[in-house]
Amino acid sequence: MGTDSHWFIRARLKTRQLLLLVALADEGNIHRAAQQLSMTQPAASRLLKDLEDMLELPLFERLPRGMRPTWYGETMIRHARMALDSLKQAHEELGALRTGHFGQVGVGAVASQGLRLLPPAVVQVKQEHPSLRVSIEIDSSPVLLARLEQGRLDILVCRLFAEHDKTHLRYESLTEESICAVTRPGHPLLATQALTLRELLSAGLSAGWIVPPAGSVLRHRFDLLFQQEGLAQPINTVEASALLFITRMLQQSDMIAVVGADVGHYYAAYGIVTVLPLALPCHMDAFGIITRTDRLLSPAAQVMMAALKQTCLSQHGRPLDVDG
Repeated sequence: MGTDSHWFIRARLKTRQLLLLVALADEGNIHRAAQQLSMTQPAASRLLKDLEDMLELPLFERLPRGMRPTWYGETMIRHARMALDSLKQAHEELGALRTGHFGQVGVGAVASQGLRLLPPAVVQVKQEHPSLRVSIEIDSSPVLLARLEQGRLDILVCRLFAEHDKTHLRYESLTEESICAVTRPGHPLLATQALTLRELLSAGLSAGWIVPPAGSVLRHRFDLLFQQEGLAQPINTVEASALLFITRMLQQSDMIAVVGADVGHYYAAYGIVTVLPLALPCHMDAFGIITRTDRLLSPAAQVMMAALKQTCLSQHGRPLDVDG
């Protein structure tokens, strides 16, 4: 194939070939794929053969009852989806500009930064560009990273772990986050000035714990606390990550919940929970701003990135060094 960076021009790669690759991947059958694209089966077969001949690679295995992508095909299908998604976004941006809108940007964040970093940044963006459409998703880091890879989000504020593929990711670390224990206002333990985990358990003062699901960063840190203290893991637990459920459970019981410090203090400021004077000497992994290096930020995403940089400067005392 050579190393020509513009091979697709020489090959006269057609948009319909990209559409056909995606349709074949979805349908597994060239007849149904051709129907989806409103073309005849011979025309679809000819498009595919032309592409395979140009690449000098087999993209699909012909099976008795369908077709299956080869490794080469899987690669082309993945890039075809990305190219078609990019063209779709370009069309949407042009349409938005034509109607007087500035475009749209999708931002994902973990819960703590969805409460702390995003609101002032979004306020700034909407003050400067009221017609810019902003969509926010609050979820765990793995879920957000998957949506960034799919092109459903433009910017993330979350964590990046060793197991994540960082090939096409730009990451700027911000800061670590501490954790805290929260209870309902008026909880009996609030009469105690200071507690340690060992004192709490030895006195049998805990009515149970609301903890993050197994596999999450916060749960891992919580479990480590008990190991470091030589204490048995609590048995009376409820696993939950939904803050609406957690706060409601606390209001109706004497359980203790473990949450990120930013989240705990946010709800405490509104009297929904109270931060327990319990020493939990650990931090969660650092979070940061994540974008993709293989995709250019849209004008709307650049505006959001500028607002995030300014908000980071005011909250963390230093600017982000992330290219817009």
